[in-house]
Amino acid sequence: MSEVVNAGAADNPQNNTIYINNLNEKIKIDELKKSLHAVFTQFGKILEVLAFKTLKHKGQAWVVFEDVSSASNALRQMQGFPFYDKPMRIQYAKTKSDIIAKADGTFVPREKRKRHDEKGKKRKDQHDANLAGVGINSAYSGAYGAPAMPYPGGAKSMVPEAPAPPNNILFIQNLPTETTPMMLQMLFLQYPGFKEVRMVETKPGIAFVEYGDEMQSTVAMQALQGFKITPQNPMLITYAKK
Repeated sequence: MSEVVNAGAADNPQNNTIYINNLNEKIKIDELKKSLHAVFTQFGKILEVLAFKTLKHKGQAWVVFEDVSSASNALRQMQGFPFYDKPMRIQYAKTKSDIIAKADGTFVPREKRKRHDEKGKKRKDQHDANLAGVGINSAYSGAYGAPAMPYPGGAKSMVPEAPAPPNNILFIQNLPTETTPMMLQMLFLQYPGFKEVRMVETKPGIAFVEYGDEMQSTVAMQALQGFKITPQNPMLITYAKK
């Protein structure tokens, strides 16, 4: 397990990959990856979210950003964030190469690497093929058996004909079927005045988010309008009808 501990060493230099541990081990891997993507995408473009079912990788994940500044902001602002009832511990990954090696199971201490090179290459090739098959984009686009809703046509058709006047409750539409209240809470909690998220089991794809007053709800609406939990589902946010 030493290599996993090293992945989050406190003195690691800045990196575009962050290492997260102390994650709730009861959450299914697919939901965990989607939730992490939803929470961290506010900081910048995410290239990949890595989390694995193997015992030694439980409770851990890696988020690979396109640039270092995104990773730095994410680390600073989300440190200790209550994610599925457990505070996240976030650090820079040790190195980009180590993180990929850990992801495909080929990581070994540097002095032992030579004898593993050939074996590692085969396993990495296999892992790359697996990632291509179960990567975020492909998982989003149909692994859940729900056709992606076309936009803007599908979403706009749900907009109330007479928009409700501004108030403290937001009506969220065009959510992907796998959205959970926790995902939405983590997105809307970052804006002042957040009170609660309500989802309707019999009506997937919609939710209500309540704030303290209409000014606070308006700030959240403007910030998250069009936010994509998945590439095919830009959020459509209006004021709720009372």
